[in-house]
Amino acid sequence: MAETELAGSAAVAGARRRPGFRVLLVNLGIASGALSALYAGVGTILLPQQVENLDRAHKVTALGVVAGVSAAVALIFNPVGGSLSDRTRSRFGRRAPWLIGAPVGLLAALAFLGRAGTVILVLLGWCAAQAVGNLYQAPLTAVIPDRVPRARRGAASAVTGVASVVGGVTGVGIASQFTGHLLLGYLVLGLLLAATAVLFVVATTDQPSAQMPRPERDPRSPGRRLADFLSALRHRDFALVFASRAASILGYFLVVGYELYILTNYIRPPAGMKPAQGVTVLAAISAVGALVAAAISGPLSDRLGRRKPFVIASSAVAGAGCILPVISPTFGTVEIFAAFAGVAFGTYLSVDAALVTLVLPRSEDAARDLGVLNIANAGPQVLAPLIALLIINHLGGYPTLFIAGGCCGVVGAVAVTGVRSVR
Repeated sequence: MAETELAGSAAVAGARRRPGFRVLLVNLGIASGALSALYAGVGTILLPQQVENLDRAHKVTALGVVAGVSAAVALIFNPVGGSLSDRTRSRFGRRAPWLIGAPVGLLAALAFLGRAGTVILVLLGWCAAQAVGNLYQAPLTAVIPDRVPRARRGAASAVTGVASVVGGVTGVGIASQFTGHLLLGYLVLGLLLAATAVLFVVATTDQPSAQMPRPERDPRSPGRRLADFLSALRHRDFALVFASRAASILGYFLVVGYELYILTNYIRPPAGMKPAQGVTVLAAISAVGALVAAAISGPLSDRLGRRKPFVIASSAVAGAGCILPVISPTFGTVEIFAAFAGVAFGTYLSVDAALVTLVLPRSEDAARDLGVLNIANAGPQVLAPLIALLIINHLGGYPTLFIAGGCCGVVGAVAVTGVRSVR
């Protein structure tokens, strides 16, 4: 089906069943928030704390290796998950088997991770969790191009953006309560994800896909199939959005991935506040800014019919905000930085997802191409720990880390200016 036909039929369906559309958005937001809670809680609190408990002397290097290698696993499994869900056929729809099955596997991986007694076992456990988690994330991401009319994708992106922000601060808050009981923290976040996944599938039943034509066996060589798998990157606008997202995500994870250590070794929290509690405070400040920005930016971008200015502005603001903790390394200043970052991140999340769906080359391969685009999420997470290690240990420490994050934001803003097919 052509993209215009798909959009037209979706728009008609949305107009006829507005309550169903609202239910879809609400439950999509809940599911997206739970996924964000898991990644934020584990990546910001539980994993750094576990690594520090196991190897305090080499915690920066150990965390960098764990984060980098596991992100490489995510880099592979996200597009694979998207492609598999594109080709799945069931009476419950293409995505449902993965949306239900993957959280079960993820819960098992988190249970293993929580019991890991060495850094090597932590690495293996988090790699397994990343692999299964991306088999869930890819089909969940595909819901917007699958089931949301083009004219409403700004609103849908705002919902998922707000939910991701709320989920992130919730996950950090939950995880900070379990720094002395890491296994329980992992399980609580995993169960939250599983429960919201079941709710999403049950409350937003998809069209059966059992009668859809099954894809024929591909006789081409693995090299030719890989080239086809990455074919979306040959489209100029898609490639530019890919580059913009990669730069923005790299800047984000250079700083956020080491927040716990930043508040331990560089910027001291107020007296009586533990570093993990400080991370929660910063996350809450960011969340407020992000919520306000996302609630305004997504619907406004729909009304104006423009996406690029919002993405450009958000990347530029994020880049500028990173300079503040360098000029004044105090907790008060880093709180202002968190507010700037929240506003930028909320604007970016609420509009970027809509922008992404509008540069997809083919609707038939939406989940696959979104999976390829998610390499721009996972790839920088592979590089960020390695770059951060180099910066912290050899290139000026945490102040340089903030400056590098700011430069990445500026690059992200510049890249999206070249997109031609979207205003």
